[in-house]
Amino acid sequence: MRRYGRVDDNQKQIVHWLRQAGATVQSLATIGGGCPDLLVGFRDRNYLFEIKDGSKSPSARQLTPDETKWHAEWNGQVYVVERPEAALLIIGATNDASGMQ
Repeated sequence: MRRYGRVDDNQKQIVHWLRQAGATVQSLATIGGGCPDLLVGFRDRNYLFEIKDGSKSPSARQLTPDETKWHAEWNGQVYVVERPEAALLIIGATNDASGMQ
Protein backbone atom coordinates (compact mmCIF):
# COMPACT_ATOMS: atom_id res chain seq x y z
CA MET A 1 0.00 0.00 0.00
CA ARG A 2 1.27 3.46 -0.92
CA ARG A 3 2.44 5.75 1.86
CA TYR A 4 0.71 9.07 1.28
CA GLY A 5 2.78 12.19 1.55
CA ARG A 6 5.96 10.72 0.01
CA VAL A 7 7.62 13.15 -2.34
CA ASP A 8 10.48 12.74 -4.81
CA ASP A 9 13.86 14.11 -3.80
CA ASN A 10 13.79 16.82 -6.48
CA GLN A 11 10.36 18.21 -5.56
CA LYS A 12 11.75 20.78 -3.11
CA GLN A 13 14.08 22.18 -5.79
CA ILE A 14 11.28 22.34 -8.38
CA VAL A 15 8.99 24.13 -5.91
CA HIS A 16 11.79 26.58 -5.08
CA TRP A 17 12.34 27.57 -8.72
CA LEU A 18 8.62 27.82 -9.45
CA ARG A 19 8.19 30.19 -6.51
CA GLN A 20 11.28 32.18 -7.58
CA ALA A 21 9.51 32.70 -10.91
CA GLY A 22 6.43 34.07 -9.12
CA ALA A 23 4.24 30.97 -9.16
CA THR A 24 2.14 29.84 -6.24
CA VAL A 25 2.57 26.17 -5.38
CA GLN A 26 0.37 23.86 -3.33
CA SER A 27 1.47 20.33 -2.51
CA LEU A 28 -1.20 17.69 -3.17
CA ALA A 29 1.01 14.81 -2.00
CA THR A 30 -1.23 13.88 0.93
CA ILE A 31 -4.29 13.32 -1.26
CA GLY A 32 -3.01 10.04 -2.70
CA GLY A 33 -5.00 7.88 -5.09
CA GLY A 34 -2.78 8.90 -8.01
CA CYS A 35 -3.50 12.62 -7.68
CA PRO A 36 -0.59 14.71 -9.02
CA ASP A 37 2.00 16.08 -6.60
CA LEU A 38 1.64 19.83 -7.18
CA LEU A 39 -0.96 22.41 -8.05
CA VAL A 40 0.79 25.43 -9.57
CA GLY A 41 -0.73 28.83 -10.30
CA PHE A 42 1.02 31.25 -12.66
CA ARG A 43 -0.34 34.21 -14.62
CA ASP A 44 -3.97 33.30 -13.93
CA ARG A 45 -3.55 29.69 -15.04
CA ASN A 46 -3.43 26.44 -13.08
CA TYR A 47 -1.13 23.51 -13.75
CA LEU A 48 -1.02 20.00 -12.29
CA PHE A 49 2.46 18.51 -11.99
CA GLU A 50 3.39 14.92 -11.29
CA ILE A 51 7.00 15.05 -10.08
CA LYS A 52 9.39 12.26 -11.00
CA ASP A 53 13.04 12.16 -9.99
CA GLY A 54 15.12 12.34 -13.17
CA SER A 55 18.15 10.95 -11.37
CA LYS A 56 16.42 7.59 -10.92
CA SER A 57 16.34 4.81 -13.49
CA PRO A 58 13.64 5.05 -16.17
CA SER A 59 11.75 2.17 -14.57
CA ALA A 60 11.70 4.03 -11.23
CA ARG A 61 10.24 7.11 -12.97
CA GLN A 62 7.24 5.25 -14.35
CA LEU A 63 3.78 6.33 -13.26
CA THR A 64 2.31 4.08 -10.61
CA PRO A 65 -0.92 2.21 -11.46
CA ASP A 66 -2.90 4.76 -9.40
CA GLU A 67 -1.21 7.68 -11.19
CA THR A 68 -1.84 6.10 -14.60
CA LYS A 69 -5.51 5.63 -13.78
CA TRP A 70 -5.87 9.17 -12.38
CA HIS A 71 -4.20 10.74 -15.44
CA ALA A 72 -6.40 8.71 -17.81
CA GLU A 73 -9.60 9.75 -16.04
CA TRP A 74 -8.71 13.45 -15.62
CA ASN A 75 -10.45 15.69 -18.18
CA GLY A 76 -7.67 18.24 -18.14
CA GLN A 77 -3.92 18.50 -18.48
CA VAL A 78 -1.38 17.06 -16.11
CA TYR A 79 2.35 17.28 -16.71
CA VAL A 80 5.08 14.87 -15.64
CA VAL A 81 8.08 16.95 -14.57
CA GLU A 82 11.59 15.78 -13.76
CA ARG A 83 13.55 19.06 -13.68
CA PRO A 84 12.96 22.67 -12.60
CA GLU A 85 13.77 23.88 -16.12
CA ALA A 86 10.94 21.77 -17.53
CA ALA A 87 8.48 23.12 -14.96
CA LEU A 88 9.43 26.71 -15.79
CA LEU A 89 9.10 26.04 -19.51
CA ILE A 90 5.64 24.50 -19.08
CA ILE A 91 4.28 27.50 -17.19
CA GLY A 92 5.93 29.97 -19.55
CA ALA A 93 8.17 31.59 -16.96
CA THR A 94 10.72 33.90 -18.49
CA ASN A 95 13.32 33.55 -15.72
CA ASP A 96 16.74 32.52 -16.87
CA ALA A 97 17.08 28.97 -15.57
CA SER A 98 20.76 28.67 -16.46
CA GLY A 99 21.91 29.51 -12.93
CA MET A 100 19.91 26.72 -11.27
CA GLN A 101 21.69 24.54 -8.76
